[in-house]
Amino acid sequence: MAEAGGGGEEVGGSMPAWSASGLKLATLGLILCVSLAGNVLFAWLILKDRHLHRAPYYLLLDLCLADALRSLACFPFVMLSVRSGAAAWPHGPLSCKVLAFLAVLFCFHAAFLLFCVGVTRYMAIAHHRFYAKRMTGWTCLAMVCMVWTLAMAMAFPPVFDVGTYKFIREEEQCIFEHRYVKANDTLGFMLMLAAVIAATHLVYGKLLFFIHGHRKMKPAQLVPAISQNWTFHGPGATGQAAANWTAGFGRGPTPPTLVGIRQATHSQIKRLLVLEEFKMEKRICKMFYMITLLFLLLWSPYIVACYLRVFIKASTIPQAYLTASVWMTFAQAGVNPILCFVFNKEFRVCFRAHFPCSGGLTFSSDFKY
Repeated sequence: MAEAGGGGEEVGGSMPAWSASGLKLATLGLILCVSLAGNVLFAWLILKDRHLHRAPYYLLLDLCLADALRSLACFPFVMLSVRSGAAAWPHGPLSCKVLAFLAVLFCFHAAFLLFCVGVTRYMAIAHHRFYAKRMTGWTCLAMVCMVWTLAMAMAFPPVFDVGTYKFIREEEQCIFEHRYVKANDTLGFMLMLAAVIAATHLVYGKLLFFIHGHRKMKPAQLVPAISQNWTFHGPGATGQAAANWTAGFGRGPTPPTLVGIRQATHSQIKRLLVLEEFKMEKRICKMFYMITLLFLLLWSPYIVACYLRVFIKASTIPQAYLTASVWMTFAQAGVNPILCFVFNKEFRVCFRAHFPCSGGLTFSSDFKY
């Protein structure tokens, strides 16, 4: 395998090294610009617009800021590595270890956060009253702190392991070195990442079955009213007997309290998951699931390559496949704003409200507040 610094050599036997390096720099530069612009814009919209000051968007704010920080902290050094074409990391072992730590930290942060988002989405649909009462801004802050703590717990131990975080020439980055299972403890970290991703999709699967099972209204169960002296009462009473007695047409004692009729307070009405709220929660679920699904699709090729290194001692992964899989993980930091804009009406409305010149960007499903 030829190095990227050779002017006329070929990489993988099909593309000149200078052409491959130029393609890598161009694509990574595009990913960097899209990620910074998109994530910063959506973070600003969430903070600026009061309609977005809700629990799911607070979690999305943390995801956008983390992706922007990942792009700003890691991608420029990868571009420097590609441009120099050096076989070793030229900026010192400490900086390489810090960059590798940040790369692993942001990866596990996204995985843990998407799992928590999936759980909150299930609660919003299946247990909406509990969700509306408990899922406040402080709850979101506690959840974000827990996610960063778990990600730190996964990324920090390899810092003290000699040779675990190092520069991988084939990947053009400082990252966790995935070696054979008997020579490294990489397997535990990879199993944890796979388990979190699988658990997230299981939560969304359970949510899908819940929505499918409750997609139709159940027929009304008529409960007969109770009467001993023509004063009908109980769950099936309509109140007509009490109205007749009040008007002077009744005989006997005062009718008892109508157990089945109770005026709902404003706070109780507000917590009910009405049709419009249900549709809105489904749209938010769809947006977050698309983010989760794309996270799986973009990280799967790289995870497969890592498992091949772990379980096959003398595995030889094609350089083209490895480069493409690494760049797909980089692209994950820039696709979330695009998905949010496409699958979320509220973001499009807020975007047009703050940027009137973008009024031509309309979708058939857009709505007004």
